[in-house]
Amino acid sequence: MEQAHHLLDLIHSYFPHESADIRTISPLKLAYLGDAVYEIIIRTLIMERTGGPVKNLHKRTSEFVNAGSQAKLILCLQDDLSEEEIRIYRHGRNAKTSSVAKHADIHDYRNATGLEALFGYLYLSGRLERAIELCKIGFERLDILL
Repeated sequence: MEQAHHLLDLIHSYFPHESADIRTISPLKLAYLGDAVYEIIIRTLIMERTGGPVKNLHKRTSEFVNAGSQAKLILCLQDDLSEEEIRIYRHGRNAKTSSVAKHADIHDYRNATGLEALFGYLYLSGRLERAIELCKIGFERLDILL
């Protein structure tokens, strides 16, 4: 199987810039990007497995892309995370934000932000595969069939 290009490498090849040290990026910025990373993983899985119109895809995706579901996922993965991953997750979870959870309690919202920060970090450090692996481990552990 031919190795796929890493999306970040492709973006940087077309839009070169001075790379920032990933350790200096705020946890909320990592979460901002990680939200999109998590959603593209879920949307890909849903699109490939769900029939019918796009509204069906959106409804199914919404079951996974929300603070409650993301909190369950990260909490069941605690024993699978490296020390570095736990540190990034905690920085995201504990980051002060002005956003308010619309449909979730504050604990779920903070845990979800931690997951998103971790996924943003993994993406920017060239370890998107690890984010996908964590989804697989978590979904299996939570008996989620995708």
